[in-house]
Amino acid sequence: MTVIDDSIPTGRGLLDRLVDDAARRLLKLPTGTVDYTITRDLRIPTRDGLELAADLYRPLDDPIGTVLVRGPYGRGLTMTLTTARLCASHGYQVLFVSSRGTFGSGGIFQPARTEADDGQDVLFWMYKQDWYTGSFATVGASYLGFTQWALMSDTPVQPAAAVVVMAPHDFSRHHWGTGAFNLDMLAWSEMIAHQEDPGARNPLRRLRTARAMRPVLDGLPLADVAEKHFGGAAPWYRDIVTHPDLSDPYWAPLQQRAALEKVETPVLLIGGWQDLFLEQTVRQYTRLQERDVDVALTIGPWTHLEMATKAAGLIATQTLEWLDEHLAEREDRTTRKAAVQVYVTGADEWREDLETWPPDTEDFELFLGPGRALVEQPSLQPTSPLSFTFDPAAPTPTVGGPLMRGGGYRDDGKLVARNDVLTFTGDLLTKSVQVFGTPVVDLDHSTDNPHADLFVRLSDVDGQGRSRSITEGYVRLDPEREEGPVIVRMRPTAHRFEPGHRIRLIVAGGSHPQFARNLGTGENPGTGSELRPSTHTVQYDAQHPSCLVLPVVS
Repeated sequence: MTVIDDSIPTGRGLLDRLVDDAARRLLKLPTGTVDYTITRDLRIPTRDGLELAADLYRPLDDPIGTVLVRGPYGRGLTMTLTTARLCASHGYQVLFVSSRGTFGSGGIFQPARTEADDGQDVLFWMYKQDWYTGSFATVGASYLGFTQWALMSDTPVQPAAAVVVMAPHDFSRHHWGTGAFNLDMLAWSEMIAHQEDPGARNPLRRLRTARAMRPVLDGLPLADVAEKHFGGAAPWYRDIVTHPDLSDPYWAPLQQRAALEKVETPVLLIGGWQDLFLEQTVRQYTRLQERDVDVALTIGPWTHLEMATKAAGLIATQTLEWLDEHLAEREDRTTRKAAVQVYVTGADEWREDLETWPPDTEDFELFLGPGRALVEQPSLQPTSPLSFTFDPAAPTPTVGGPLMRGGGYRDDGKLVARNDVLTFTGDLLTKSVQVFGTPVVDLDHSTDNPHADLFVRLSDVDGQGRSRSITEGYVRLDPEREEGPVIVRMRPTAHRFEPGHRIRLIVAGGSHPQFARNLGTGENPGTGSELRPSTHTVQYDAQHPSCLVLPVVS
């Protein structure tokens, strides 16, 4: 395979190719054999007089289709290895466009706010180019997936295919969907603010940055501390952290739910059980399936960043197969056995034969019982309620879970040992329990402070007593609610509890710094600073049953 790139010196081009080949082998990417050229820094006009920067990857022979990629993270090797370079080496031409305000594109970057209009402008320009093949597909992960939904929410011409990897269609729900602010926006803003600085990708610099961010995560008020830290480099952050109401018109450009109602394009969705956007990936699949759109779903045991490492080979292979089938119309390339493929943790195996998600399940109820047990029948004897106090001055820490960095499946023994956490554990299992779907916790719950959060987690305790996180849920409680049952939905999962293991439920009042702690005062979460603790009480007898409901398959 030959890559001709006249825009860079010969020596650097050779180095890029060597790195490219090494990375392909390391990530187990499909090997492409098609020679292609790269034309750098094309200029694409927008309706408001700016220009977006783009690179065009073109096979030396006639391309078998056109692929569009848009995003804010640059057009270098790390971003193109599994997108533009991958597709070009397999015969597709690829237009890779940088979001406005990033990497040579004009204007000011405002996260997700201009992607719908800019996408239309890119299409209008692309249609007029003599190299355009007459149809196109879109691919991309994370923000590069959101740009696809933004485009498909209002486009006169549907793509022939789309591959959306670990991406939201509604950023507002990611930030505030639980009612509490998701603090991963802080680390993301730090990365975006400095991604074009010299040495921005240096691992040592990233380590120093992570350490420097901890006081910002812990500081109050959230908006003021972050604004001081960024020094104007992330002007969007204050607005995002101070707008908790998702009905506020401020959020409209970030809410591309309309795409799920309009798209007719065959869509491949790829997610991770520990990914930030898992719930939206499942929602995308559910709605498209309800509308009889050609949609497929793959979910692996990955965190968000593992899409570029552990998951890269599988994602690349399935991306090419989807493009070959729906853009190049090579039906002989189709190898997918069923619409849904999921990795089953605990069993450590793939299920590739599911026609839908979730499959047919039955509810398996485990009730909170005396001795902090999980039992199959509610206690018939009166029991004393259990209480714990969440103190926002010393919040319950995050241990693993769906984080940008440092997340995933984790030993949560240290979390279980805390006095601001309640833990309920079942008996040793005599047969396997397979959970496929969304676990639900129904708690008879009250607090002495109306301003409170609930964090619940499902864990697997092995034969040696090690507790490992599986999935979790989080909700900021309505301060005007009445005392009584509170229902918390966890994130979807596919997990097998093996014989000799135990099922565990963890209940807490926070998970910081995954979510901004509840201040306990009702102040705006972004500008408030006064702290008040909340004491949580859980009832669990026959008169006040509390239970964990698991969707299980035989």
